[in-house]
Amino acid sequence: MTEMLFYHLKGQTLEQVLPALLQKSLERGWRVVVQASSEERVDALDAHLWTWRDDAFLPHGTSRDVEAAEQPIVLTASVDNPNGATVRFLVDGAMIAVDAAGYERIVLLFDGEDPEAVEMARIRWTEAKAAGADVTYWRADDSGRWQRQAGA
Repeated sequence: MTEMLFYHLKGQTLEQVLPALLQKSLERGWRVVVQASSEERVDALDAHLWTWRDDAFLPHGTSRDVEAAEQPIVLTASVDNPNGATVRFLVDGAMIAVDAAGYERIVLLFDGEDPEAVEMARIRWTEAKAAGADVTYWRADDSGRWQRQAGA
């Protein structure tokens, strides 16, 4: 059964949250694909991941790279899975892939300050529950630590 995690970003940007979550994924030995809403957003995230911290390195590439299949993290604007990832991150309203059941974990990050993004997350929560996914909802506390708020 696919586990689907909803991360409510409030007071934090995607650029602040995503790298740390990706780093934790790598520490667990997971291969990851990050799906953004456009190629421009993929390029912006690609540039950000190279410079997010002076003391950390996130090995990654984009789906346009010749060696994308070799990368532990691949950024894409499509539903492809060029590196055989078992974990998929959805950012900026990216749509859930048709083969969502093929992933162990799907992480949907949404902007809690954007009413449209919040409504879309609610719709996806309902769809995921109806499809039998194990869903959980996470929100950062005042110290920035993620706390589970709800789940199946």
